[in-house]
Amino acid sequence: MALKRDGCGFYDETHTQFRETVRRTLTDQVAPHIRDWEKAGMPSRSFWHSCASAGMLCPQVPEQFGGPGLDFTYNAVVAEELGYLGFPPPVLVHSDIVADYLIAYGSTEQKQRWLPVMVSGDAIGAIAMTEPGTGSDLKAIRTVAAPDDEGFLLNGTKTYITNGASADLIIVVAKTDIGAGARGMSLLLVSGDSEGLTRGKPLDKVGQHCGDTTELFFDNVRVPSENLLGEPGQAFGYLMAQLAQERLAIAVSAQATAQRAFDEAVIFTSERSAFGQRIIDFQNSRFKLAGLKAELQVGWAHIDWAIARHVCGELTGAEASAAKFWHTELQGRCCDQALQLHGGAGYMNEYPIARLWKDSRVTRIFGGTNEIMLEVLGRTL
Repeated sequence: MALKRDGCGFYDETHTQFRETVRRTLTDQVAPHIRDWEKAGMPSRSFWHSCASAGMLCPQVPEQFGGPGLDFTYNAVVAEELGYLGFPPPVLVHSDIVADYLIAYGSTEQKQRWLPVMVSGDAIGAIAMTEPGTGSDLKAIRTVAAPDDEGFLLNGTKTYITNGASADLIIVVAKTDIGAGARGMSLLLVSGDSEGLTRGKPLDKVGQHCGDTTELFFDNVRVPSENLLGEPGQAFGYLMAQLAQERLAIAVSAQATAQRAFDEAVIFTSERSAFGQRIIDFQNSRFKLAGLKAELQVGWAHIDWAIARHVCGELTGAEASAAKFWHTELQGRCCDQALQLHGGAGYMNEYPIARLWKDSRVTRIFGGTNEIMLEVLGRTL
């Protein structure tokens, strides 16, 4: 089973060749190991090196820092193929978020140190925003990086951190000026082997079991001044600027997962019979699938529009929020309806739809809850 992407104006022959490489890597070197990685709670390091060999990691990194210097359309190919496989978001966090912050705000020295090893899969990236007491309300974070003559002394706790257990580089959002509100927040690059950094055990999640998610504890972690990412006090603005790509990447992956759920339902109902006819021949089944097919058709058109605008630098934060909201809601509907059409079989883990359904629920929460997406949109009215 493979994702069909026809009629997209910005995908050319080079994208097609890249997609074939990505798909072959996922089929041969990822899909056979998903069950094992779910039991382990994270993919192995070999996963990252396999992705690197296929050119899947950090496509936007410039050539001078070890990358291919491509645009976001190649990130989108990776997101689509991973989404269609139903693989959780470690690569998207690494490539579409962490690498993008470094490209946008990193010093030459920071880029030289981290980007080549992120492209090669030798270093895994994570970003630490969420805390036990705050999620979407970033202004309310309590992690503090107190400035001193040597740099910063970092203290605080972060939670629900994707790649947290395996990360070699963590971008930490912290307050460097407690009394300055949003203007007192900065981004710090924290090495995974920093003294005072403790990782909690993998969190027990409903789904996405092969994507590691942990708590991070910072106890007097010494961060040198050269590890400040960008300018001091500018983190909130940086976060708002970069959230558009993060939310678009989530939307792209969600659309592809929705398509996979639909395709699984069509195959299952075409092969399964009841009362002397195929499940798909019942009017209810056809109408349910026809409705989803129409929504998916609209969804792909919207995704293509959003990707094209982002590549041109025109996608607004509100538009990205709308995409994240609409496509993750569609993902939820498709996965739920596809499981229902499987009947009891859909609730069995041996069928792909079970994992797709479990793993999809959180996409309406991470990257900013869908309620926050509506709030962002509401402010544009």
